[in-house]
Amino acid sequence: MTAFNNQPSVKVKGNYTCAKGWEAISQQILSVAVSKKGSHRILVETYQGVHIEELMEELQKGLNAERLIYTKQLMKSEEDIQTMVYPDVTDDRIFGYLTRLNMEDYFDTQKVEEAQQAVANESNTVLVIGPGAAQFYTGEETLVYADMARWEIQQRMRRNEVDNLGVSNRTTEDWMLLYKQGFFVDWRVCDRYKKKLFDKIDLVIDSNLKGAPKMISGEAALVGYKQTVNQPFSVVPFFDPGPWGGQWMKEKCNLDPSKQNYAWCFNCVPEENSLLLEVDGELVELPSINVVFKHPVELMGDAVHGRFGDEFPIRFDFLDTMDGGNLSLQVHPLTEYIQEKFGLHYTQDESYYMMDTKKDAIVYLGFKEGVNPEECIEDLNKAQAGIEPFDADKHVEVFPVKKHDHVLIPAGTIHCSGKDSMVLEISATPYIFTFKLWDWGRVGLDGKPRPINLKHGENVMQWDRTTEWTKKNLVNAVEQVAQGDGWREERTGLHEREFIETRRHWFTKEVQHKTPFGVEVFCLVEGDQVVVESPSDAFEPFVVNYAEVAVIPANIREYTIRPCGPSEGKECATLKAYVRS
Repeated sequence: MTAFNNQPSVKVKGNYTCAKGWEAISQQILSVAVSKKGSHRILVETYQGVHIEELMEELQKGLNAERLIYTKQLMKSEEDIQTMVYPDVTDDRIFGYLTRLNMEDYFDTQKVEEAQQAVANESNTVLVIGPGAAQFYTGEETLVYADMARWEIQQRMRRNEVDNLGVSNRTTEDWMLLYKQGFFVDWRVCDRYKKKLFDKIDLVIDSNLKGAPKMISGEAALVGYKQTVNQPFSVVPFFDPGPWGGQWMKEKCNLDPSKQNYAWCFNCVPEENSLLLEVDGELVELPSINVVFKHPVELMGDAVHGRFGDEFPIRFDFLDTMDGGNLSLQVHPLTEYIQEKFGLHYTQDESYYMMDTKKDAIVYLGFKEGVNPEECIEDLNKAQAGIEPFDADKHVEVFPVKKHDHVLIPAGTIHCSGKDSMVLEISATPYIFTFKLWDWGRVGLDGKPRPINLKHGENVMQWDRTTEWTKKNLVNAVEQVAQGDGWREERTGLHEREFIETRRHWFTKEVQHKTPFGVEVFCLVEGDQVVVESPSDAFEPFVVNYAEVAVIPANIREYTIRPCGPSEGKECATLKAYVRS
């Protein structure tokens, strides 16, 4: 079997350089500044989660800046900021409300105006650094953006290394509170601000790896983003352990065999994943969401953009329970519930595609016929109180599953994948909105009970989705829709309540595809290796190995997929998803 590629990249065309290390970065910044009228004024805008102390120390030294202004000193008091964000953060450990705040809302107007005047009158080198540094931009300054992916920010939160925006709270005992404030507030604020700056940025710092920064020009980054939406590409998958994690991905995804387990793999979640741009022989890691922000129409298509804006609506990820445990029993909010309670305009409909299973693999899906809602809720509350474990088999229907089965899970459907399965989860993107109902008495890897959301769950569970309805509507609703020489196409879902369509192609020869509905995402679910090609040579051939996920931008219009390498002449299968028209 071919090796899983953990570092897919986009090779940026053009004569661009990459500076490595703080000394080289400082020299490059100074070189760019020389060509600016305001050469002595250097602004370093930072995303939340950057190691700000490292940036300040290294850049002040490397740029020989006589004056340093840290933007946090110009912000409102921490007490005022926490009061400001409280309506969006709330007291809940997990859930908040998507903020409408902007970067400017964090700042004390008088302090900013005084600092702007002082910078304008300063003749020596001034370094303004931190979130909101671009407020000092007049067109003459050198503007640097220190960026990073949200997944790395989460790792730093777990290690108590970074604060939320405008406050000093990295020592918070429960890192999930940092994450919640980041998800609902900080990242929304930083993203809104970033979108205004793309075309103004002179230099971009990849600050994902402490002590080993890289930097490219803003122009190189923009060229890379534009290239990305004109060719097939993959984002950088990331893997995480969990209390129910399994062993399948260790072998199939080329991972560290010494780790206890791997539970998740996010392999197409642009809000979380990175994009690797190859520049000057170096891999520069930037958030893949930048591509969505900069080229939403080219990436997603006009219709999808018109419906979702600059949010990428399709998510692919892996859930590995092979030799592990059951996932938590859970339910996702209905559309009207997620709009009212959390401020999102669509919900997390999803499905489980079985990449692999052992003999006795199962899924819990929907309720049993004759379920008593009051009794079920009472039993869940007893389990939450520690009185007695919840008897899932008493209330929830169980279906056996095998490799290549597809189980559909519209929001409001109680569900759970059992142990000994390898699940490709295809869903809408707002992944944080899972209401756990029962977690089999486990604690998380941090030793704390995993959060249970019974009240939310009770409000959205659809009690009429019982055995017969579920069997008819949600389990293997597969129909063949087309066939040709060496290939056949099947519709595998999703349910009519879900906006994502999935199509499976089995093939031994080349298959032609078009993107009439917009962006498409596919995974190679059978076979070792395939190649994606352009009938008009619009992009270079793109190889996809088993279990890898590829994004096909709407800009491509048409493409082909055929077996290659060790799969040549053998039957392969892809499962692709797109937004229904």
